[in-house]
Amino acid sequence: MNPSTSPARSKAGHLGRQVALHGAFAAGALVMSFPFYVLIRSAFTPEPYILDGSLGLSHLTLSNFTTAWGAAPWGRYYLSSIASTGMIFLLQVATSVPAGYALARLRFRGRTVSFWLVLACFAVPTQVVALPNYVVLAQAGFNDSLTGLIVPFAGSAFGVYLMRQFIVSIPQSLFDAARLDRVGPVAMIWRVVLPNTKPAVLALGIFSVIAHWNDLFWPSVILRTTAHATVPYGITQFASQEAGANYGPQMAAATMAVAPLILAFLIFQRHFVDGLVLSRGID
Repeated sequence: MNPSTSPARSKAGHLGRQVALHGAFAAGALVMSFPFYVLIRSAFTPEPYILDGSLGLSHLTLSNFTTAWGAAPWGRYYLSSIASTGMIFLLQVATSVPAGYALARLRFRGRTVSFWLVLACFAVPTQVVALPNYVVLAQAGFNDSLTGLIVPFAGSAFGVYLMRQFIVSIPQSLFDAARLDRVGPVAMIWRVVLPNTKPAVLALGIFSVIAHWNDLFWPSVILRTTAHATVPYGITQFASQEAGANYGPQMAAATMAVAPLILAFLIFQRHFVDGLVLSRGID
């Protein structure tokens, strides 16, 4: 064998593996994006042509959106979703950052047990604590209210864990220098921890907003009317009114529900990737 051909063969083999890998990723992306294509196509297609067996874009119309928008108070649904998801995120930051800082940098009795209790919370499904939460909120008069949508999620075990792991990666010398400057605990969190945990905060925000924007279970438990209905809850009410017959308006309503999340992801995708790269903070 000619040694001079070995690098060429190695390079060709590497190129072939890269092409195969990217081809597999492209095929997977097509498979996962196909339902979204069907959703968008159905939303812009007149009712008689939705189930005609064709997947092409023809007979496009906006009538499904006008029908869906006129059949329900979507503006109020959007405001409720924005208010609830926004407040949940702010409260989770307000509770997760101090708790994560305490578990990462403070020395106190029971710190290890506290950390393991946070991890144990991952094993508790939301449905398990739904009934106790409902009973407490109902006795406090918060059922069928925006407060009832927000309060159970003011704390996040995932948020505490994420912040703790990220704060561990911050050099201890930074905290020592702040203490030499007589920075107190509150100022330490506000002036040192928060500015250095922006990627983790953004990652928490993305996960939190997506989870609670799409949440249907808890609104179905706590809400009795559509006065404070979120977008997913509003879609269930709209679908029940349509009785499952008119697929076009239902697909248009689903498109309107997912559009803000897709837009937010396209805007903040770089921060999303940065926030996920947290392996340096995991010990």
